[in-house]
Amino acid sequence: MTETVRVAVPRKGRPLEAVLDRFAASADAAQVADDVTSTLRHEKAVTKGKAHPDRDVYERLAAYSDLSDPAAPEYTLLRDDREGMPRRIVFDSVTLDVDGVDVQLVGREEPFRALRTHEFGLGFDSADLVLEEVVQLREEGVGSLADINARIDPMDTDVRVVSGLGDTVYHTLMAKPEILPPGSELNREFVAGYEGPLCISPRYERLVEAVLGTGPLDGVSFAYPDESVEEEAAVADVGLGVYLTMTGSTARENGLVLGEHLFPSETVLMENVAETTETAERVERAITGPDVETELVV
Repeated sequence: MTETVRVAVPRKGRPLEAVLDRFAASADAAQVADDVTSTLRHEKAVTKGKAHPDRDVYERLAAYSDLSDPAAPEYTLLRDDREGMPRRIVFDSVTLDVDGVDVQLVGREEPFRALRTHEFGLGFDSADLVLEEVVQLREEGVGSLADINARIDPMDTDVRVVSGLGDTVYHTLMAKPEILPPGSELNREFVAGYEGPLCISPRYERLVEAVLGTGPLDGVSFAYPDESVEEEAAVADVGLGVYLTMTGSTARENGLVLGEHLFPSETVLMENVAETTETAERVERAITGPDVETELVV
């Protein structure tokens, strides 16, 4: 009997949708992926107060579950962090056939940490978390997914990044035009010669240090936006900052120019090399495939 390969995945949001899209393509699971995605988008709308279902959360949870089919999608309840901490329906698990192997996707609040503690051999999570937790800080920064594994201390963790899923938004330099000398470009070299405040989200301090490198940040002080202020507006107040952007339209609306894309914030497939079996490697090959541009050497 072939072993079931358990894969840790996010419980909700864009990263989970990216994972489901990948399995929809590699496991002929488009219908299941669509069902899970539409269910969670509806529940997000309920959480945001944009949808008002007739049934309460427990009735909806029961309706989403098919207990007669152990492979069917299952959901669970979590406390949402909004005021009053209401319950929110999130993804729990589903079993798919991948190249003849039963693969159980298991929802976790922190898939990366579940791999670090050897609960899983494979998992998906944001590349940002790897930078925030295990990538070593050095004089020079990192600029791509391919740089990550070389910066992981093998004594610290057995987890390595295998590939990205392409759901990319970028940590990008943004600045008021007034701080840029005529003819200069807003890039890493500019930051290296800059002295003054750099606006970032507080949770991204270590990430920004890893991406830019400790050398260019000499003489730079971090400034943090007030919770009530939009991120790009906070950058405009400070003059220079690093934030996530896809199109940059909001930044431009605040009078900012966009500079270098510093690092891709992307959902990545990871493996715990101490826990990976031959069957898991077979699944990994089916997930990545020969046409995945971001596949890395582990």
